[in-house]
Amino acid sequence: MPKSPRFPPIPVPEAPPRDIEFVVFPGVQMLDLVGPLQVFASANDELAKRRRPAAYATRVVAQGGGRVPASNGLEFAVQALPARDSAPDTLLIAGGPGAGAAAADATLVEWMGRRARAARRVGAVCTGAFLLAATGALDGCRATTHWAWSADLARRYPRVRVESDPIFVRDGPVWTSAGVTSGIDLALALVEEDLGRDVALAVARYLVVFLKRSGGQAQYSAPLSLQMADDRFGSLHAWIMAHLDRDLTLQVLADQAAMSPRSFIRHYREATGLTPARSVERLRVEEARRLLTDSSMPIKRIAQRCGFGSMETLRRSFYRLLQTTPQDYRDRWR
Repeated sequence: MPKSPRFPPIPVPEAPPRDIEFVVFPGVQMLDLVGPLQVFASANDELAKRRRPAAYATRVVAQGGGRVPASNGLEFAVQALPARDSAPDTLLIAGGPGAGAAAADATLVEWMGRRARAARRVGAVCTGAFLLAATGALDGCRATTHWAWSADLARRYPRVRVESDPIFVRDGPVWTSAGVTSGIDLALALVEEDLGRDVALAVARYLVVFLKRSGGQAQYSAPLSLQMADDRFGSLHAWIMAHLDRDLTLQVLADQAAMSPRSFIRHYREATGLTPARSVERLRVEEARRLLTDSSMPIKRIAQRCGFGSMETLRRSFYRLLQTTPQDYRDRWR
């Protein structure tokens, strides 16, 4: 029988590197930029070790280009904003003290809006969420930002579904991360999506960070935001902390604040943004966290001492606020 002719295999063209474009501005937080930037650079280094082509081509841009000062005094040499008819694979917006002024720059916001719509995916680190929200790209989306600015983001942009605790949030092609170093977490998640868990884990090991941190921002944001609230309730919070094992009903708290229950609820929410019940829960979890890391007290005893009544109630509150269990928290942070 005649032999079938053999044809050489058709070479598969290598995919071009993904363009990762970082937007910065005067007063940018340095770690919001260099943390994620290093993740993509390390991913390329890891691929080189495996004799694979680079996956990322990064550039840092700002209005006018030139040199942009960071909030810590260092300066970055950056490129000017690219032409509007081009599109990166991924657009990432850094945050920092200068984010407010940048979000008020109509020309920059208009350019970012066009760029975000053209990119395959878009993200913001820390208070960069304010710039992304100003473009309308976060309307109707779940998003997060630094825990200290979550309430302000929700107030200024009510169409954004702000979640104050996650390290980062993905809603379709839109990614946002919490404060400062969480930009590294977000970038690692992008690498994992693009190149797989194995490469992302190798990058995390090299950078000596977790590939996925357990829990949320609340475990890194002590003292809790309610403890920074209006001084009218500072003495009440101190009293609650000293009486966590009591039955802290609304009437008990209102009596302690010398107010009627209805007036107390209204003034308290205005000052803290929380209901009294949620504040009591947070203070109880805060004390439980301290005891889990600073003592060898059994978890059952901690639950009783902090006013949860049972280990299951403690576990539910702990998971709701920190996305981890009391035992896992103790194992990791003690």
